[in-house]
Amino acid sequence: RSQAETRISEYIPIRHARMAADPFAFFRGGAAIMAQDLANQASTNILVQLCGDMHVSNFGLFGTAEHRLVFGINDFDETLPGSWEWDMKRLVASAVIACETLGGSPALSKKLVYRISSEYRKRMAGYAQMPYLDLAQQFTGEKDIRKHFNSVHQKKLDAYLKETKGQNNIQILEKLTKLVGKNRKIINKPPLIEHFDKSIHGRSMAHLVDKALLNYSFTLLADRQALFQRYTLQDYARKVVGVGSVGTTCMVLYFVGDGQKDPLFLQYKEAQESVLTPYLGKSIYPNMGHRVVAGQRLLQGAPDIFLNSGSIKEGADVTQHFYLRQLRDMKGGIVVGPNGVSLKNFPDYCRLFGWALALGHARSGDAAMISGYCGETREFDEAMYSFAKSYAKQNQADYEIFCNAVKSGKIQVEKKKILK
Repeated sequence: RSQAETRISEYIPIRHARMAADPFAFFRGGAAIMAQDLANQASTNILVQLCGDMHVSNFGLFGTAEHRLVFGINDFDETLPGSWEWDMKRLVASAVIACETLGGSPALSKKLVYRISSEYRKRMAGYAQMPYLDLAQQFTGEKDIRKHFNSVHQKKLDAYLKETKGQNNIQILEKLTKLVGKNRKIINKPPLIEHFDKSIHGRSMAHLVDKALLNYSFTLLADRQALFQRYTLQDYARKVVGVGSVGTTCMVLYFVGDGQKDPLFLQYKEAQESVLTPYLGKSIYPNMGHRVVAGQRLLQGAPDIFLNSGSIKEGADVTQHFYLRQLRDMKGGIVVGPNGVSLKNFPDYCRLFGWALALGHARSGDAAMISGYCGETREFDEAMYSFAKSYAKQNQADYEIFCNAVKSGKIQVEKKKILK
């Protein structure tokens, strides 16, 4: 409820409907709930840059500035410095919850957690021995991904890699826009994608978008600023994304460079305070968009060339922080369920999850300290499974309370079939 107070009211029922879909969807939308639970547990106090909303659907493939395909963490809206095990606990809990939601057995749930935790331990031990400069240049590339996949699952992996490589601005142009007169416009699909003239505070959106882009362009490095300024804004529309982000201001911005065959699509995301803030303290960055961008650079190491932040004033007392990034340029998220992660290939993905998280934590924290804590035996893996199993039960109980509140009418949900 506290999050809903700072969000666009008409989108809150969509967020609730998405969370009500199943226990895993509820978990994805409940980062604030788990943050409170983790704050009441013992801590190692070994600090890293936390993702803050670590779960098995928060990974994917993306293109580096050199258009090299790498695997890593995807979303950083809740990032803050904190004790490394917060990310690990949320990740292993999500694996068990996702497995149970898909109908997997307890034995498979245990296998998934062990794959994540053992890979994390192994990689962290290696990073502890690595020179800092070498560590900064480490990425999980396409060849590395293939090595982690069972030969039986290679065909599905090939399809996923091919689809991701095909994600580019021309493809988005054909999918998200249509010709209106002589110009292309973003296609309305209300309420998930729609044009709007006024902000929630009644200000002209055309004016606010112009101000936002001007502010953003000044934060770019000189070479990227010169590139960005060669593109002209053609259209923009509000777009509902994800589960946890629903209700914040998110937009698709459509630009044109050297003609219609040179499109650029950027995603505008409002950045609010992290759900970890009440327990870990405020960010050192006054601008929450800067917090997200800084965290992403630390954890991911190879974000896209247009990633940067800004802010706009909507009134005397209202300032919106935001960040911009490319919408889909060689980006492919992990989907748990149909056409994505299945019970059969889940164990292959879990090794990659553990590896990606270890790399992010090693970039920003003391790999030797974390490795020493994790040890070389199965004791750490057993502890992580014990926690994940217990938290899955807690999540199920919370989910049932949430669903009962929906049934009683205390929580409003969107009932139309427009949720995807």
